[in-house]
Amino acid sequence: MTGLRAPWSLREPTPLARSRERIAETEPRLQAWVELNFPADGRVPLGVKDIIDVVGFPTRCGSPLRTDARAAESDAAIVTAWRAAGAVPVGKTVTTEFAYFSPGPTDNPSALGHTPGGSSSGSAAAVAAGQVPLALGSQTAGSVTRPASFCGVASLVMSHGRFPMDGVTGLSPSLDSHGAFAAGVTDLALAFSALTGEPEAGLPARPRLLLWRPPVEPEMRAAVDFASRRLAAAGAVLDEFPASVAALTAAHPVVMAYEAARERAAELAHISRLSVPLATLLRTGLETTEAEYAAAMRVIRDARARITLLLESYDAILGPAALGPAPAGLHATGDPVLSRPWQALGLPAVAVPGLSASDGRPLGIQLVGRSGEETALLATGCRVENALRA
Repeated sequence: MTGLRAPWSLREPTPLARSRERIAETEPRLQAWVELNFPADGRVPLGVKDIIDVVGFPTRCGSPLRTDARAAESDAAIVTAWRAAGAVPVGKTVTTEFAYFSPGPTDNPSALGHTPGGSSSGSAAAVAAGQVPLALGSQTAGSVTRPASFCGVASLVMSHGRFPMDGVTGLSPSLDSHGAFAAGVTDLALAFSALTGEPEAGLPARPRLLLWRPPVEPEMRAAVDFASRRLAAAGAVLDEFPASVAALTAAHPVVMAYEAARERAAELAHISRLSVPLATLLRTGLETTEAEYAAAMRVIRDARARITLLLESYDAILGPAALGPAPAGLHATGDPVLSRPWQALGLPAVAVPGLSASDGRPLGIQLVGRSGEETALLATGCRVENALRA
């Protein structure tokens, strides 16, 4: 761990001066922000991923194509909602190019010299460093869950369609979802209650969980095993996840590429100026046939019916949030494979921090819940978080 890691709970006082001072102290090393502009007053300082419009700020999307972007004339719908909940944007955080794989300059405050993940790199790092207590991200593959795991903070990916995507520069309308980062799951539960007006749910005494064990690195496998033992000792019911999600995982990138090539059609005219990963995605999408896209969508539809039925008897699916701890270097953001199946289904996901590898790099646990039931999933996440801290 390093002196840059100091997550700031939403349940503590949240003066803007504290955020301003912490950013001044850590930003030269961290580089989590694209632009800052502190308001005169406000309750909860908020970081906003730079694909999401905030009035008065340009939305540059981490791309050279947007270097000269004009300031947005209005907030994205999700920013309007967070303002109404008491949050005040203080700036735009670093994103990979158009929220795909080409990273920006942001370091990982919990493991310097290692990737913070992506695409919501700056938002996860800003929360992990205590620069802000709350930051917004978006997820199309693993752009929220993975950075949370790598940086050692909590995250929520909302159900697909829970809030409008108006004012967000997306990649894939079938997959794009809103997300948020905070120090812990209890903070996210408080924030989501303020956002939606739903009261926080009581913690389940004996959560029923499906244990998902995909192939992961040894230290992540040990972390999931540790979490399952702690939860069982605390009274949770854990059953093995009985289904394969291989076909679902394979369908996700087909849908993503096909839709991205159409959603980002304007950028195709300047493809030589795009990063290699993004250019490759768009070319792949152009080459994907309508029949291939339709087949992938059928796989997703059929899997949604099966897993929705399965989740009727359980509070959540419990599994790893990433393949392992944050890889060394800032040249890549890691593999989103463990989020692909759940993102394809549009299900909400919570990353629970609190575990670490032998060298101190964070390891996150992922909970996946029923569509539209974020409040209940967050309550389960709080129960898991408490068990890991016991």
